[in-house]
Amino acid sequence: MNYIVDSVDSALKLLSLVAEHPGLGVTELSNRLGINKSRTYRMLCTLEHNRFVLQDERTTTYALGPQAFVIGVAASQQNILVRAAQKHMLTLNQAINETVVLRVPEGLETVCVARCETTHQVRSVGSVGNRRPLSSGASGKLLLAFSQDAIRNEFFARMKHVPVAADAMAFADELAAVTRKGYAMSAGEVTSGAVAIAVPVRDVSGEVVAALSISGPEARISRIEIPDYLERLQACSRQISAELGYTGGAAAPASFEAQVNKVA
Repeated sequence: MNYIVDSVDSALKLLSLVAEHPGLGVTELSNRLGINKSRTYRMLCTLEHNRFVLQDERTTTYALGPQAFVIGVAASQQNILVRAAQKHMLTLNQAINETVVLRVPEGLETVCVARCETTHQVRSVGSVGNRRPLSSGASGKLLLAFSQDAIRNEFFARMKHVPVAADAMAFADELAAVTRKGYAMSAGEVTSGAVAIAVPVRDVSGEVVAALSISGPEARISRIEIPDYLERLQACSRQISAELGYTGGAAAPASFEAQVNKVA
């Protein structure tokens, strides 16, 4: 039996769309949702009445309202992973003064759930709630490398559409290297001139549930600093994992041979 209430489902999708793409008007929001404009406007009015969204009177576009932030703060406080990670991330951030980020997988995307900013003027751009493709950047590659078979199968099935099959083979080799080394790196993949290092965070079962990363410009995270940063990052991830109940028994590394064969 289907217990989904269509109107509530549509309103929540609309709220999520405003959260992910602030600054859109009713026409573009309705187009992206595939819902007629009048219904979209009524839902926006309802959300605005409850302070979940606000309309900019000058541009007639929408952004999250104060009640959405109340929900966001409550979710952050109630989320076991974020609660476990925040103090350790802050300690690492203060020690190295670089941006520290925690991302989790959601389908074929990753979502930033916690972030500690550097005080340097030159920094990576991002925010809590930011979404990226699962293959994007150090955190994405790490989460994909340690993901469940079903996720990897879906990802590589979609890679059938790349122009050259060798691209998929090369990427699979890179992911296999990530599982062997236990960390991932990227340079200029998300932001030009930025370097990122990511390591896994595991829960009590040994499954990788998040990627913890450090990011900053190449000028500050050079080859000389990387070993020290990686060691500090791994120590931080061990502390977070321990708070989640992880005692050291990791799941077996992922195998990419079957997925790659489907692409070839």
